[in-house]
Amino acid sequence: METFSEVRQHMMDLYELRIDEPFIISFEYAIDSPSGPRRQSIFLAELETSGGRRVLRVETPVAPLDDLDAEKCLRINLTQRVGYFAVGDLDGVPYIKMCENLPYAFVGEEELDYTIRNVAQTADKMEQFLEPGEDIA
Repeated sequence: METFSEVRQHMMDLYELRIDEPFIISFEYAIDSPSGPRRQSIFLAELETSGGRRVLRVETPVAPLDDLDAEKCLRINLTQRVGYFAVGDLDGVPYIKMCENLPYAFVGEEELDYTIRNVAQTADKMEQFLEPGEDIA
C-alpha cells in the first residue's frame, strides 16, 4: 500500500469505520479473552516525519494515566516487541496509548493486519494488567 486511501479501503473491507476523515480512521477490533469478548479502539493516521517521509501510525488507548506509575510503564515499554507506549489525550483525559509507526514502504495488507492484531492484543493485555476489571478502551 502506498497511500492512505489504500489503507482506508483495506480497513473498510474488514471493519465498520467509526471515524472516517481524510487522514485518520478508527474502528473497533474484537478480542476474544477468557473473561469474555473485549474490544480495542484502533486509530490509523498518516503522519509526516521531519525528513518528509510519510508513515502510518497505528494507535490504541490503554488506560488513563492518572493512576499509573510512569516508571513501570517505561520499564514495560522496554520489553515491547511490537509497539511502544506514549501519552495522549482522549476526550481531554491523559491516556497511555500503544502506538506503532510503519513507513509506507513496509505497509502491505499482511503486515498491517499483523501490526493491528499485535498492538490491539498487547494493549488489551496491558489494560487488564494496569486497570483490572471492565473493558475501558
